[in-house]
Amino acid sequence: MGDLTRWWWVRHAPVTVNNGRCYGQTDHPCDVSNEAAFAGLAKRLPQDAVWITSPLLRTHMTATGIVRAGLPGPDPIPGPDVLVEPDLIEQHFGEWQGVTYAELAQRNGNLWPRFWLAPAHHAPPGGESFVQLLERAHPAIERLSREHQGREIIAVTHGGTIRAALALALGLAPEMALALTIDNLSLTCIEHFPGSDAAHPWRVTAVNHPPA
Repeated sequence: MGDLTRWWWVRHAPVTVNNGRCYGQTDHPCDVSNEAAFAGLAKRLPQDAVWITSPLLRTHMTATGIVRAGLPGPDPIPGPDVLVEPDLIEQHFGEWQGVTYAELAQRNGNLWPRFWLAPAHHAPPGGESFVQLLERAHPAIERLSREHQGREIIAVTHGGTIRAALALALGLAPEMALALTIDNLSLTCIEHFPGSDAAHPWRVTAVNHPPA
């Protein structure tokens, strides 16, 4: 199992200015005061891992919180020992960013469940669809799995990005991936076996696991 690459996906802590709004790629800070949750993540996550974040502040703050809770890791974050991967950023919701979910539901005629801001192929004005997120995230995940083959990878990213990773691992249709719940500070673990069946090189061992 020396070639096994294990991804530990962590969704960032809750943003501090959400108030029921769609924030997407808006660069808000997050609330890192949940000491029990960060301590739980620090106990569960591996040492000597490759650290990856998105470009957004909330992923940097969350990664820093995990290290401060006791897991040996890079300092500072972001820094030279952290890979900041633009293709793992959250979905861009365009003109919907900053708008309340209630208002978005009214704008769209209450056609979709709230956990679907839009169907997977629908791009908000000035933004991108979930399918477009998949199209940029999947090649990045596959590339990083090759570049860090045999390593443990801690990826502190976003709900949409983690759904994209699960869609890749499980071969899910985009709408099915959108139906997955990924909570703030949850842990999702996915393993990649490069020498296995090329059509099925992934195994999922945990999804949306609570941090403590």
